[in-house]
Amino acid sequence: MTRRDMISSIGVLAAASSAANAAAGNTAAVSFRIGLATYSLRDFQRGLAIKMIKQLGITEISVKQDFHAPYTLSAADLAKAAGDFKKAGLTIVSAGNTDMKSNDAADLRKYFEHARGLGAPMMVTAPLHENLGAIEKLVKEYDIKIAIHNHGPEDKNFPSPEIVLEAVKGLDPRIGLCMDVGHSMRAGSDVVQTIVNAGPRLLDVHFKDLKEIKDKTKPEYCDVGEGVMPVVAIFKQLQKLGYRGNVNLEHEINEDNPMPGMLRSFGYMQGVAAAIA
Repeated sequence: MTRRDMISSIGVLAAASSAANAAAGNTAAVSFRIGLATYSLRDFQRGLAIKMIKQLGITEISVKQDFHAPYTLSAADLAKAAGDFKKAGLTIVSAGNTDMKSNDAADLRKYFEHARGLGAPMMVTAPLHENLGAIEKLVKEYDIKIAIHNHGPEDKNFPSPEIVLEAVKGLDPRIGLCMDVGHSMRAGSDVVQTIVNAGPRLLDVHFKDLKEIKDKTKPEYCDVGEGVMPVVAIFKQLQKLGYRGNVNLEHEINEDNPMPGMLRSFGYMQGVAAAIA
């Protein structure tokens, strides 16, 4: 058995024993929660995506609106989409990634209205530096958090988490960072130290792994635990920080058949979390 197989097996055992632990009053766990960004299921319509999420045993999700709750939905249909997730026992912890590259306050408002209709307490976003003031006003009005997602070297606005953290200094504390660990590594960031630097501004984490980093503009993604991402060190630092947000798997590969890779990734992530707890 390889080290990866061993840790993945721990994840399966941890899931199997969670009910017994809860029944015994033993609720010791890591401070953060492991969930799924539904972008991972971008090739599947909402109903099928929900069935697949339930098979994964995941209960907390970040909804990718373009695929599973489009902006074009009427208020009634948006409420139905939110109801579909709720009936399946899924909790929407955020929505996004939402492209918010407009300086028109009315245009920005529609995204907040959509998030409120979906029941999302936070939006993962890709804004502009110059519209953060307008976004901050809407954050205060709607009480919906904004987690700015860094997108790596190709991103002209927020390629690295360091640039996000610099931009949100002095803004409402409900505006912070969604650190995509894969894109952060491609941008040259120390992903573990970034958690320390972010502190309470770390609102969300998108998780993926990289085989290696030869060409930063041409990432080779892989199942979590099979690449160079320091998963154990990241989870330990999140626990040390007392981070209470989500670590959401964002599976970038095999979009037409993602289940095997997602199962392996979750097994590894849950195994690491169980060992730390």
